[in-house]
Amino acid sequence: MDDEFTIAGFTIPRIAIYDGAFLVLWGIAAYIISDQSSITAMIPSLMGAPLMILGILSERMPNMRHHLMHAAMILTLLMVIAPLSMFASMGVPDSSLALASNLVLIFVGVCFMVCGIMSFRAARIAREEE
Repeated sequence: MDDEFTIAGFTIPRIAIYDGAFLVLWGIAAYIISDQSSITAMIPSLMGAPLMILGILSERMPNMRHHLMHAAMILTLLMVIAPLSMFASMGVPDSSLALASNLVLIFVGVCFMVCGIMSFRAARIAREEE
């Protein structure tokens, strides 16, 4: 598609792949750094892997892109809400690694949601112009 929406030269599915891969690597690093063998250190990976998969599927199945990117947006909404609700109920985590992981989830989630919303708006405007 020549008129595909991009941000800094990247399509939204490509951004999903990169964001998901970053979260997977962050979760693996947090698990290794924590030295506690706690599965909770892998939470960023558990959120990033589905995001990355949705991005890959979206690139390979352009006819399903609309649905797959909506699913990615729901996932990123959960990615933002979960740490915020944890902060609200339990306060700031004692571990600086846990705090950093939660902030990374929020930051990556909000950034992807902004990109996705911009893409959805551009698609709607393009439809209305036709």
